[in-house]
Amino acid sequence: MEIPNLVTFANRFRRLPGAIPIRTQKRLWGAAILIPFVTGCGILEAILALLGGGGPSPTILVGLELVADRLVAPVGLVAPPDGSNRLFVVDQIGKVRVIDASGNLLEKPFLDLADRMVAINSGFDERGLLGLAFHPDYADNGRFFVFYTAPRQADIPEGFDSESHISEFTVLTGDANCADSTSERIVLRFGKPQANHNGGQLAFGPDGFLYIGVGDGGAANDEGTGHNQTIGNGQDKNVLLGKILRIDIDGALPYAVPPSNPFVADPAAREEIFAWGLRNPYRFSFEATGQNRLIAADVGQALFEEVNIVTLGGNYGWRIREGLSCFDVDNPVVSPPSCDTLAADGTPLTDPILQYPHSEPAGGPQGSAVIGGFVYHGNTLPLVGQYIFGDYSKGPLFADGSLFAAEESAEGVWALREIGVRDRPSSRFGRFILGFGQDAAGELYLLSSANLGPTGETGQVHRIIP
Repeated sequence: MEIPNLVTFANRFRRLPGAIPIRTQKRLWGAAILIPFVTGCGILEAILALLGGGGPSPTILVGLELVADRLVAPVGLVAPPDGSNRLFVVDQIGKVRVIDASGNLLEKPFLDLADRMVAINSGFDERGLLGLAFHPDYADNGRFFVFYTAPRQADIPEGFDSESHISEFTVLTGDANCADSTSERIVLRFGKPQANHNGGQLAFGPDGFLYIGVGDGGAANDEGTGHNQTIGNGQDKNVLLGKILRIDIDGALPYAVPPSNPFVADPAAREEIFAWGLRNPYRFSFEATGQNRLIAADVGQALFEEVNIVTLGGNYGWRIREGLSCFDVDNPVVSPPSCDTLAADGTPLTDPILQYPHSEPAGGPQGSAVIGGFVYHGNTLPLVGQYIFGDYSKGPLFADGSLFAAEESAEGVWALREIGVRDRPSSRFGRFILGFGQDAAGELYLLSSANLGPTGETGQVHRIIP
């Protein structure tokens, strides 16, 4: 495949979200010119150098223990609150798989939703089965919830790509490793203008409510079909897109709205909204101890990736800002010197706790799409209290995901360090990072694939070890 075609590919489909910066495109062209003059492993090193790879060795090293393989595209891993010590893997192609207490990946899926989803593209796609959350009382009631992409129905505007479903299922009576596929109850559904920026994270908070991460609708610049043409969906309180939602799935049918949600009394806003001004909150999690803060990774577009501590009613700036920098719809690869510090309704914009660039400074933390993780509270790694997360890959040409650790000082300032992988070339992971998981003991898992799209059987689950 010619390198310029990969640039076009990455600009069209965005888990590598938004257009590739012009300076990176120039580097790709440079790589295309250089490739005939290098051989063997030298090709990869040359491209890495042109794209800003390499740099100083990471200051933290971890090991990886293979837990499960021969998956397609594992994007999530969840431990049910039932004391079974099982792990449930969310495979983007529509299957939930079970890793039993002995560490065996069961062949029969716990749930298979492939026939209810849109047909996903094997070359690259952000749609599919994206999220799973077990009810806090799952051990007693067997209820769980999934987030998946379904075909557009007649009540969704023509021209929209698909629709997102948040559905409830129950476990099959008499078989803890099999869901009752006939038990689906659609809790919430809404239209998706484009195929990208789905969000997809589901998690129950310490308050017992279900939190839902939703992207801005797709395409680029938060504009086009299905987007607010004036301010974008992220800043539009009257749509669910570009938000983190919070609902009560025990209060009423199909759901109730917590009375403390910030826009319950606002007739011009959706009352399900918990926080807004987000582009693609692909993964978030709650601290398991301490302050129980909600930490969300929000995928950037052309220049920056960001991590936020999300609070009730917080506005995180998209599309006024990308990370800490101002954003210009007409020139997304150049940050304007100034922009609004308030939303249209006067709400202050909240800064991220962390950001890192796509391509500069060379040798520092960089990437293409942030993948949210967890604050570590296990017993095996010397990283207790640190936020462990990653990035999909340094570029679209090769599988080169990054691992990061962020530590908060007493002053509330977060320091970002890169984590290297033991026994890997240049301490790099060498795969596309798709997600993270956490077991009941607080230990962390890394989900990855060797393929750009949801195809083949290169999907793997690793436990992060000392």
